[in-house]
Amino acid sequence: MWKQDLKRIQPVSSKWFGVAHERWDSLTKPKKSLGMLEEIAARVVAIREEELPESLGKEVFVFAGDHGVVSEGTSPYPQEVTGLMVRNFLQGGAGINILARCAGAGVTIVDIGMKDELPDINGLVRRNVRRGTRNMAEGPAMTLKETEAAIDTGVEMAEEAFSRGALMVATGEMGIGNTTPSAALFSALLPAAVEDVTGRGTGLDDDGLRRKAAVIARALEVNSRAMGDPLSALSAVGGLEIAGICGLCIGGAARRMMVVVDGFISTAAALVAMRLNPDIRDYLFFSHKSSEKGHGVFFKKEGIRPILDLGLRLGEGTGAVLGMQIIENSLKLYREMATFEEMGITPGA
Repeated sequence: MWKQDLKRIQPVSSKWFGVAHERWDSLTKPKKSLGMLEEIAARVVAIREEELPESLGKEVFVFAGDHGVVSEGTSPYPQEVTGLMVRNFLQGGAGINILARCAGAGVTIVDIGMKDELPDINGLVRRNVRRGTRNMAEGPAMTLKETEAAIDTGVEMAEEAFSRGALMVATGEMGIGNTTPSAALFSALLPAAVEDVTGRGTGLDDDGLRRKAAVIARALEVNSRAMGDPLSALSAVGGLEIAGICGLCIGGAARRMMVVVDGFISTAAALVAMRLNPDIRDYLFFSHKSSEKGHGVFFKKEGIRPILDLGLRLGEGTGAVLGMQIIENSLKLYREMATFEEMGITPGA
């Protein structure tokens, strides 16, 4: 499934950027005075290939998975927290639930690789590929077959959202220890030094940070033969929720949807997707710059400006939902502001 969608993705047309900027310049404001908001709306116009796109249906996907590498002491929290937080999501009490309600976005929680089955709860989308990844410091975290199954799940979620009328999807994740595989992917695919992309995650002290960097370096060495290709790198040092988000990026871009990328972990998944097909970048809106160390390295190396910089590092899709609201606001300004002609004003007169 995902390979077919990957081939469908086309770069957006500069023609439609021209259409959008011509309208922006006709509105009752000085040219370029809305800054990045004008660029955001212009990209929506180019993605949708519509001069006046309607408001966008919105949905957030939170992919949950666990990681064998936590046995190396890379996180101060136990794996059981993943399942506890998924319960919280499904009860509506987490940060993502509150912000999604503010944005009018639906929230879908997907078990793509959790250790805990949570058999007693309802509302969980059950697409588990395996009960947590293997320890990447000892060998590949996943097989290629498992990785592709997880990517296909992400594509399936994009397809289902599109069928429900969503044109904008946000990436979210939950998985104790998942900044470790994310940092490994940044190191391999940017590329960058391990020390430059390894951060404290959920609160490691200095000794823990050094241990985490050493584990990542060992994982990259153990899996060195897989690092030359984005898919094999994802399999070797990634995670199931990361693969799912990668699939959501692919599936969304193939359907000309806006894909709003959350923080550090989601960006690692988006980076894999961009390396698989660079045209995917046209459809990705990077919602914010995380306080996690390596996120700024990504933006600098890729020449991308995030929408927000609020020092967030919660994950779950929280920053992405804030980004969704800004995208929607930019589009409303673009559609609803009066033109100079409508107001009988001659610019510069």
